[in-house]
Amino acid sequence: MAGSVVITGASSGFGQASAKMFADRGYPLVLIARRMERLVDLKASLDAKAPVHIVCLDVQDRDAVQDAITKLSPPFDEVRVLINNAGLALGLGGADTADLDDWEAMVDTNVKGLMYCTRAVLPGMVARQSGIIINLGSVAGRWPYPGGNVYGGTKAFVQQFSRNLRADLQGKGVRVSCIEPGMCETEFSKVRFGGDETKADAVYQGMKPLSAEDIAEVIFWVAERPAHVNVNEIELMPTAQAWSPFAVDRLLE
Repeated sequence: MAGSVVITGASSGFGQASAKMFADRGYPLVLIARRMERLVDLKASLDAKAPVHIVCLDVQDRDAVQDAITKLSPPFDEVRVLINNAGLALGLGGADTADLDDWEAMVDTNVKGLMYCTRAVLPGMVARQSGIIINLGSVAGRWPYPGGNVYGGTKAFVQQFSRNLRADLQGKGVRVSCIEPGMCETEFSKVRFGGDETKADAVYQGMKPLSAEDIAEVIFWVAERPAHVNVNEIELMPTAQAWSPFAVDRLLE
């Protein structure tokens, strides 16, 4: 597959693992994240394997995203794979006590940021009649849990937006996939709990979660399918995780 691979949220987790996997195959990489030091270190580790262009920006910044994508030069300008990975969860409180700033940050990143990046690359993909957009959703977009509220809502958006992109891009040669992981041990929980490593570690205590590399392998497999094959959605969980029973509030008389 010719062309470059754009990865948002590339400085850690799924994004970083995906960057390493695509670099091993020599793909030109455009790595986008907010933390420049991490991007510089990642680029240095990959330079011997593939061309790497780093962009330090927040996907919430609509103009910065558009500017970065439209001003790419060879060999990065023909984007063939967009991995919309940038996203986060903040807090685990109920909807009646949640911080509105946390809610807005999740919407601005998980929904708006994904929209901005998608819209920036689509005209080129459609013009070339080739490309694939891989959106990172979550099992939280399908299955509710206490404290999931807005995070789950943003991931439900990712799922439905991916489906509607498929409808819009019918006959234009551009594929769209949505990958929805369950519990994965990355920086996700550390971010959710404001850097509290004790709380983050407790999430995975006594079970074997998925790893960033597990998800990167799925992303790469999806991207490498032949042009006539579109993997619509993949939901995956660690074996130790499954669906919960219905919650019932029993009033004791």
